Amino acid sequence: MSRSRRDLLDRDLECAAADLLEHDPRLGALEVSVRFDGGVAHVEGSAPDPDDLAILRELLGRMGGVLAVWDRVRVGGVAPRVVDLGCGGTKQHADNLGLDVWPGPAVDVVADLMNGVPFQDESVDQIFAVHVLEHLADYLPLLAECHRILRPGGVLHVLAPWWRHVNAVADPTHVRLLDVQTFKHLCRPDRAGRCWYPLLVTRDEATVFADLIPAKAGVRPADDRRLARFFD
Repeated sequence: MSRSRRDLLDRDLECAAADLLEHDPRLGALEVSVRFDGGVAHVEGSAPDPDDLAILRELLGRMGGVLAVWDRVRVGGVAPRVVDLGCGGTKQHADNLGLDVWPGPAVDVVADLMNGVPFQDESVDQIFAVHVLEHLADYLPLLAECHRILRPGGVLHVLAPWWRHVNAVADPTHVRLLDVQTFKHLCRPDRAGRCWYPLLVTRDEATVFADLIPAKAGVRPADDRRLARFFD
């Protein structure tokens, strides 16, 4: 897809999101703005309650053409605590906590992801794993750590190259291939009973996107109807 067409589609999605915010009574308590970049919704503002934000995430994810919903919304006046795993030189937001094995200007915490994530249980609202999983021979322990440190209702945002695109194999440090169907396995309970609830899992021509909520503290595993929205 050409960049000019992608930009036009983003503007169309922004109009649709504005209509949703103006006319859906369930969103009346929110004070947010939504912009799109490459099909990813970027939401900023405030919400009085976590349930209000959860409804917005769900409704935006139902819009055709939306690849992911990345929000930075103050809930009840409190800013979210967001972690960027394997951030390298770039964080998704300047206020995120950047974690990487090598020190650098964007890195707030130096740690090896293979040895766990140095945060307390249920202490984080969102986690970004952008171009991380494909570099790990076994990323399941890392996902277990993400499940542990996310608060109930928190979101793990994954972005990785789609296995059929050249980007997946052009980098010799990529050791795993990912597809939308990869995440179906993660949405079923593992031996420890952990699983993820799919908020939105999709892809474009080059990239796989997954927004996942840990199934715990009242969040039930996805039923077959929910899984059928995203997976074969």
